[in-house]
Amino acid sequence: MSPAVSPVANPAFAWPSGVRGALSLTFDDSRPSQVEQGVPLFDRFGVHATFYVMPAVVKQQHEAWRRAVATGHEAAGHTLSHPCTCNFGFSSSRPQSLENMTLEMMEAELIESNRQIEELVGVRPVSFAYPCGQKFVGRGKQLHSYVPLIARHYLTGRGWRDEYFNAPDRCDLAQLAGVEFDGLDFEHVRPQIDQAAKTGNWLVLAGHDIGAEDRAQTTKTSTLEAICAYCRDPANGIWIDTVGTIGAFVHQTQRT
Repeated sequence: MSPAVSPVANPAFAWPSGVRGALSLTFDDSRPSQVEQGVPLFDRFGVHATFYVMPAVVKQQHEAWRRAVATGHEAAGHTLSHPCTCNFGFSSSRPQSLENMTLEMMEAELIESNRQIEELVGVRPVSFAYPCGQKFVGRGKQLHSYVPLIARHYLTGRGWRDEYFNAPDRCDLAQLAGVEFDGLDFEHVRPQIDQAAKTGNWLVLAGHDIGAEDRAQTTKTSTLEAICAYCRDPANGIWIDTVGTIGAFVHQTQRT
């Protein structure tokens, strides 16, 4: 995109010409519906999405994921074992629960996950999403944030169930806010997109499965179609692209 300056509501930051704000569509866990239903939908609109993948799952549909990355979608990191707090029932019996991990264990997961993703799809991840949105390992006096590890190994790290946009002139790229949009209709999402444009900010939407059904942890295909059509209209001034692409622009601009 052109680096020409466009007037926006945030005077401290200049998006490319014609852009008022930015949007990234992101999805966790490399679920089959993402590559089976999501990627064809996005390809119809010429929109690129970010998928936070787990190598063991990607292996089950290896060629489909490799094709998705080849057409411009982003395969990003999400660890090997998806470690979350032991307070969750599904995590309580795992040796990889966050309370039982050290920074060394987490870094080993990140490095190996990146290696396997690169081997599977041909691209080394530059973006990461914190499993369950949780950013600490250990417990009590031995609790440690692993945000610095993400900053070391990735360009960006995305949270989960956050409340607001990312201010491009000052946001911490290792702690991008991710706003959940599973189950929402376009009429509920559009005000957030419009507000991001109005304020010159970057909205990162976070989902899981993709489908027409009204199911738990599922982003509706009708919502995605409406978002893509809306953001592809130049009159709305929304730059819709992957976290890696927009993050690289923000990173470079913050440095200059």
